Amino acid sequence: MVEVKPVEVDLESLVSRVFLKSIDLLGGFKKLAHYRTLTWLPSLARASYAVVLREEYLKTEEEIAQEVGLTKQTVRNILRADPTLALEKLKRVEELTKEEKNALKVHTAGGIAKLAYKMVREGHEEPSVFLDYCRTVAFALDVPWAYAVLRKIKGTDFPIKGPEAILEKLKGLKIKGYESEEVLRGLHYPIKNPAQLLHEIKEFLKLREG
Repeated sequence: MVEVKPVEVDLESLVSRVFLKSIDLLGGFKKLAHYRTLTWLPSLARASYAVVLREEYLKTEEEIAQEVGLTKQTVRNILRADPTLALEKLKRVEELTKEEKNALKVHTAGGIAKLAYKMVREGHEEPSVFLDYCRTVAFALDVPWAYAVLRKIKGTDFPIKGPEAILEKLKGLKIKGYESEEVLRGLHYPIKNPAQLLHEIKEFLKLREG
């Protein structure tokens, strides 16, 4: 059994993904522009940072406030926000006054960011955005097999529960001298997304090469 290690988290990459998912939950840039609410973007960005710093790095409210440039009370409001209430309010965006549209309240931004973070971690992400992130992971690994794997698994539905789900797609591919089937059968499942798949393969190779 391959030892399972946590996937390293890159702050900027994860915050960017949470931020983009937050925009997606709001209907995308087009809808934000239509309702003239692009002024919400800075609030969403700060809320995304706050949520990721708390959930991934276990930062305190005071530490987050210093790092993001917010007051401690503002950070507290973001972290205590209710995602359900935030979504309910946004369903009535067309009813908001001009003043309300110009300012996204802290607890609303926090609620959206918290929901976006949860969805990103569960693998509910726009394919194009996530593919860009996976390319970043592959580049960081600095190995050609990572690019080959990403190309061949295009269109695969995640999570994958076992090697059979991608055996055919990776058939004939050698990963640093190992047959793809041998590698896939040595991984730990389920695998939630392409980034975790690359990580699992990397750990398998490290153990084999000792």
